[in-house]
Amino acid sequence: MKKSKYIMVFVTVPDKKTADKIMKAVLKNHLAACVNIVKNIDSFYWWKGKIEYSKELLLIMKTVSAKFDVLKKCIEDTHPYEVPEIISTEISSGNKDYLDWIKEYAG
Repeated sequence: MKKSKYIMVFVTVPDKKTADKIMKAVLKNHLAACVNIVKNIDSFYWWKGKIEYSKELLLIMKTVSAKFDVLKKCIEDTHPYEVPEIISTEISSGNKDYLDWIKEYAG
């Protein structure tokens, strides 16, 4: 199966300051064409043997798969978590004009 050239990357962060810092670094370096910041995420997760809860923000980034490794490094260098969530999923199809726009700014 051919690897998609378009991906969405999901990153949770603890606060707006971190979200803004990552968003600015990613866009400035053309590592994504768009970053959405979704507020008021309730996160429940296992950490060091117990269930934890945090209020977080979610960043959703649209980019091309060729940029993932550099994008991941940029996020890791900026993110305060010991183990940040940096996951991607392929965009299997979409509005051609929108996908062309991603390619123009992140490709």
